[in-house]
Amino acid sequence: MKQMMTTIITGVFLMIPSFSFSAAHEKDDHGHYHGIEATSNDWVTAFYTGKAESIKMVENNMAEDGQSVQGRYVGFGFTWDPRENEMRVSQVTPNSPADGALKVGDLFLEVNGIKAIPENFQSLGFRGKPGAEIAAVIERNGMKKNITFKRGVVNGRLSKSQALDNMNSAEADEWPAKEFRIIEVLSKGNTVYVLSNASQTDYQVDLDYNAYTVHRLMFNEGGKVIEIANLSEDRFVLEQTGFKITR
Repeated sequence: MKQMMTTIITGVFLMIPSFSFSAAHEKDDHGHYHGIEATSNDWVTAFYTGKAESIKMVENNMAEDGQSVQGRYVGFGFTWDPRENEMRVSQVTPNSPADGALKVGDLFLEVNGIKAIPENFQSLGFRGKPGAEIAAVIERNGMKKNITFKRGVVNGRLSKSQALDNMNSAEADEWPAKEFRIIEVLSKGNTVYVLSNASQTDYQVDLDYNAYTVHRLMFNEGGKVIEIANLSEDRFVLEQTGFKITR
């Protein structure tokens, strides 16, 4: 699934709260969920199935003021398309360290004296502890510009339109999971938790990985999703795709 950055956890089962859930999560005699549980089950299934199915699900079932909560991380709060041969800013997260320093369309030329070219993309110093400052040279509207900003905690949210923009820009062929299963759907009031497991491919390194994920969907009185968030096994995913965890 695209655009689902998540918080690292050591055991996904720890994320199920201790309060009592409604017995409504029990399936009927035909094995079907109902109401917001059915929508939640279908939502997660769609996101494992394909791009078109995911877009249709958001268009039809997310409230106009709904939000997709992005997983927290330490960094700067901007995104770029790693499939391109340049580092051009495609999105800036509001209230992040990059907010005010970068604009969509900015092109990185250097970061801490290192040229921003494909062979250097993984060593440009964007990862590290909070508060550390980096200096960069960017190109904006054909003019070079020197900027500095500090790493911080980024906790982004996407509006419905932003989420759809991200989804529309993704590669359809790279979207579907190779295998997935919905393990359990539980609800309490207007909140539904969906525990799932999926095997997917990281096409940047052409390696498969498997992870458990807990999706949390909150609904308004009209049965539309007003907030979607998830937690997954990020560290385990990185280790399966060959990345080393270093300080």
